[in-house]
Amino acid sequence: EVQLQASGGGLVQAGGSLRLSCAASGFTFDEYSIGWFRQAPGRELEGVSCIMSSDGSTYYKDSVKGRFTISSDYAKNTLYLQMNSLKPEDTAVYYCAADEDPMCNPAGSIGYWGQGTQVTVSS
Repeated sequence: EVQLQASGGGLVQAGGSLRLSCAASGFTFDEYSIGWFRQAPGRELEGVSCIMSSDGSTYYKDSVKGRFTISSDYAKNTLYLQMNSLKPEDTAVYYCAADEDPMCNPAGSIGYWGQGTQVTVSS
């Protein structure tokens, strides 16, 4: 069974950092596009960052470019999101996700989801 488990969220002050982790099992990790979505209170689910299985290229939402870094450790079957210079608008529940498609796709097309981990950034 495909399983994804996100962790690492918490409360941090603006300008601080957090590293989210997503432990994966039940599938060939590097053959799936993998990434992170988030949902802020009262807002729609949005893509944050992902790694495409087609060629390993990455995608970042414009608002997080230069601040967030996505990476994966294939040996540990784990996905990470290093979040630096956090802003209050980054406050959201963050979800890791994976899909067999070689490209990163919108949330509605994603096949597998982990549970969310809450990130709260105070002013």
